[in-house]
Amino acid sequence: MKNNICCIFNLAPHYRAPIFKLMDKELNCHFYFGDRVDTAIELMDYGDLQGFQKISKNLKIPKTGFEWQKGVWQLIFKPYKHYIITGTPGSLSNWLLVLLAIPMGKRVYAWTHGMTGNSSPAGKFIEKNFYRLCFKILLYGEFSKNIMITEGFNEKKLIPIYNSLDYNNQVQIRNKLKASNIYVNYFKNSAPVIVYVGRIQKRKKLDLLLQALTDLNMDGTSCNLTIIGSDVENNEIPKLISNLNIENKVWLYGPCYDENIIGEFLFNAEVCVSPGPIGLTSLHALTYGCPVITNNDFKSQMPEYEAIIEHENGAFFELDNILSLKDTIRSWINLNNSERDRVRKNAYKIIDEKYNPNYQLNVLKKILN
Repeated sequence: MKNNICCIFNLAPHYRAPIFKLMDKELNCHFYFGDRVDTAIELMDYGDLQGFQKISKNLKIPKTGFEWQKGVWQLIFKPYKHYIITGTPGSLSNWLLVLLAIPMGKRVYAWTHGMTGNSSPAGKFIEKNFYRLCFKILLYGEFSKNIMITEGFNEKKLIPIYNSLDYNNQVQIRNKLKASNIYVNYFKNSAPVIVYVGRIQKRKKLDLLLQALTDLNMDGTSCNLTIIGSDVENNEIPKLISNLNIENKVWLYGPCYDENIIGEFLFNAEVCVSPGPIGLTSLHALTYGCPVITNNDFKSQMPEYEAIIEHENGAFFELDNILSLKDTIRSWINLNNSERDRVRKNAYKIIDEKYNPNYQLNVLKKILN
């Protein structure tokens, strides 16, 4: 399979370094990355990949909603048989690559969110026709797979590959974790702790979480909240905390990139809550045995919500319903030791089985062979 696989991605996010390194080592891929996207994302070190070839410019086509990754469609004329691409139907360079691949007998695999049911009629038309041209669709989860089956796609064409973080490193940290007094030492009490890990953005709806925390404590359900992450949109969270008079109940830790510290926070918390879309925070929390709560609007969720199994390692509350959020949190922050151990094992299980780079590599090996 040496040098037979061409990977064309719109970016190389830092969190995907583990799976890219595995692909580099085990599949001998060549990698071509775009230079930027609209959101601020930490990039991996390209020098970690022996198969790294080139960075190309991602160009927006004004007033169209389409984009173009400069210089990548010509790669179809290179002696590669397999092309794994960021499966963005709005990329015209992707369209050209896929259209040229068909008469040349080459295979294109779109690694993508797939169809989510949120697109306009025109967007849906574009999505369906683009994905039909691809040899296989590598999906982040089952939700999109089921939608695409109802849209007429052959199930064999749709391959869930899920998502992953730095699994091997995190498991080593996980195996050393023990209960600590990290929260007791800060809050000066032994009340259960809710945790949020991730960037502080409006769409994450942390205002709902702070209101729920306030109401729970007023109702007699004592609990604390730790927020780990940077405020990227000036959400004025400190001001809201002050207005709610819960300064002694909230630990604004700030950004943290030390997995040992994050692991200790998550391992010792009762539950991780993201009132908005959950994304990779779900995988991060479950990896360290922390159950997860998020909202039940699955069409607007990020695909990682699928790692949450109701009553087993987390739960869903009714979108934007503060009473539902309060009740759901209350049911998870007072588990006894036996129940908490069961939940912890369930959290580990889903990550160990599917949401890790080793699983993803095995999926790729199977379809490429």
